[in-house]
Amino acid sequence: MNGQRLSTGGFTVPAAVAALAAALAVALAAAAEAHHSFAATYDESREIRIEGTLIAFRFTNPHASVDVEALNERGEMVRWDVEWGGAGQLSAQGVTAESLRTGDHVIVTGNPARDAGSPSLRMQSLRRPADGYGWGFEGETFD
Repeated sequence: MNGQRLSTGGFTVPAAVAALAAALAVALAAAAEAHHSFAATYDESREIRIEGTLIAFRFTNPHASVDVEALNERGEMVRWDVEWGGAGQLSAQGVTAESLRTGDHVIVTGNPARDAGSPSLRMQSLRRPADGYGWGFEGETFD
């Protein structure tokens, strides 16, 4: 190459590396924003139990979640947003996208949101009484 710099599509190699590094930094920042601190969002010193009907199951990353229609502390029927582990982590524990179905009767325990007005939990356990399916009773956990 007689001492010439390699150029591809108008970018020199150092410019292409810099562009790739910038894109990676933006992607990592977005991922960090999406993955929040559980301790900041949920009161890990408390655990509550809800029992109701599964309205939705999202088997996704960075966190799977379920929506459960159940009573709150005031006896009002509300839709609870229950945050779970990521699909990859749950898959390693035997949970699949087909593990739960809309309409399932479930019992969930979890840490309530620090915002007392928010019907949301960080899941600690889930049980489907109809067939005994459960998660969180044999050491399963997520971070």
